[in-house]
Amino acid sequence: MRFGFHISIAGGFSKVVERATALGCESIQLFSRNPRGWKYGPLDVDDVAQFRRDVEAAGIGPVVVHMPYLPNLAHSKGEHFKKSVDSLIDDLKRCRELGAQYLVTHVGKRMDSTEEEGVQSVVKALNTACKKVRNSVLVLLENTAGQGSEIGYTFHHIQEIIGNVDEPERVGVCFDTSHGFEAGYNVSTKVGLSKMLKEFDERIGLERLRVLHLNDSKTPLGSRVDRHWHIGQGEIGLEGFRRIVNHPKLKHLPGIMETPKKEEGDDERNMKTIRRLVGKR
Repeated sequence: MRFGFHISIAGGFSKVVERATALGCESIQLFSRNPRGWKYGPLDVDDVAQFRRDVEAAGIGPVVVHMPYLPNLAHSKGEHFKKSVDSLIDDLKRCRELGAQYLVTHVGKRMDSTEEEGVQSVVKALNTACKKVRNSVLVLLENTAGQGSEIGYTFHHIQEIIGNVDEPERVGVCFDTSHGFEAGYNVSTKVGLSKMLKEFDERIGLERLRVLHLNDSKTPLGSRVDRHWHIGQGEIGLEGFRRIVNHPKLKHLPGIMETPKKEEGDDERNMKTIRRLVGKR
């Protein structure tokens, strides 16, 4: 498994690889722009060119871009949906410029819609974006904890979305261990992990699983409350993560950590912990 973190783009993309290599990253995730606002400018050509050279020189891969926080693809009522789809379209284009292979998006919140309406809203968004942007970037749907009106907390939702899009070959999945556990998939035990993988394969197909978000959970199994925690210090635990990162059906995937950054050295400690679980130094 190629481990990495979500890396800050503060100061420009040319700073990203330096930060990533300092943490021992073999793969990375990043935003393509300010994740907390709607307004953004075009990518700086020179900055991006330096980023791509640095990524190649460092042997980092895959490069994963994460959608910003504001877009919501699961609620098609109102102007917000159009802005959300436009955001997806723009990030697909920016992924190509950055040389990223994957674009991760949260499935979204249905708000006052039904779950079925939420699913169809995501389908509509994906169809519109994929029709507008013709490139090889895969959109990865990230499972959710099911907090509030979130959809995507069951594999059934994701199965329904992928099964109804016009171009299913352009859509894959990013599985977040914390979200899955909080939604009720007990990946902390051998039996629970096997059961989760079996259901995923039957409903979605393991070939669609392209990225793991490796996060422990601060809240209990099935809590439906999204709280990431440090590897091995939460409810999934060290042995749970040992099984996950060494599992023959998962160990070929990139494992991106989005663990809390509360104290200096948190990232270094999480990287040391996860690498120790696979015998890396």
